[in-house]
Amino acid sequence: MLSTDSDLMEVMTRAGLRAADALRDAASRLERLEVHEKGAADFVSSADLRSEEILREDLSRAFSDHGFMMEESGKRGSVRACFIVDPLDGTTNFIRGVPTFAVSIARELDGVVTHGVVVDVARREIFSAVRGGGAFVDGKRMTTSRELEPSRMIVGTGIPHRGRGGHVEYLEALGNVMREVAGIRRMGAAALDLAYVAAGRFDAFFETGLAPWDVAAGTLLVQEAGGVVTQTDGVEAHLSGDVLASSSRGTHDAMLARLAPLHRRSTST
Repeated sequence: MLSTDSDLMEVMTRAGLRAADALRDAASRLERLEVHEKGAADFVSSADLRSEEILREDLSRAFSDHGFMMEESGKRGSVRACFIVDPLDGTTNFIRGVPTFAVSIARELDGVVTHGVVVDVARREIFSAVRGGGAFVDGKRMTTSRELEPSRMIVGTGIPHRGRGGHVEYLEALGNVMREVAGIRRMGAAALDLAYVAAGRFDAFFETGLAPWDVAAGTLLVQEAGGVVTQTDGVEAHLSGDVLASSSRGTHDAMLARLAPLHRRSTST
């Protein structure tokens, strides 16, 4: 049984790259893609399912004692050690030919995420982190942004779409942020937003209504790159719900104040 950090990362990375190859192949023939709407503005395609199949096969072959938490097939197997997998983060982008989507794989042990890999499929970038061992992009160590002036900051966000509540509160919070920063970016793939905070490309990122597979790997990337991740009310980060990731504690505290409307929504429901 493989168990070292290097073994884990090698298998997770190879699995992510093989899934990414399958996604690029599917992206080249979108006219053949089967797409279904799971819920309001929540899509799944045959490409998601094929990517998930590849990841489950490759990871379970190397780690037969691990369970899985996967976006499309849910939980199965061990709860002590498991892989938290998003086979295609950014499905809506993917099915429309927008080249911003990712494969996200996290390994969790006893409730703690220990390893994470995010593959930017179109750009072929590999973001990775081991708890206590730092965060890297294509083998180069990442550190979060050192920008302290809000007027020069770039902030990523996820906009609540059809089927999600809290639109009024979100717009108030967004207004608080956009009045002071240099730019707002909406990528449509939370794993990449978090990876961009880790790489110093974004100074912060916030979104509501996220799932464990959206944030597990990306949260570890940010933390290992020197950043801070909590819920939008400042409570310690968990693997679902409202997420705020920032490049530094000072930036984080300032963002928390501006996102107060989101906290009011969460405490009133």
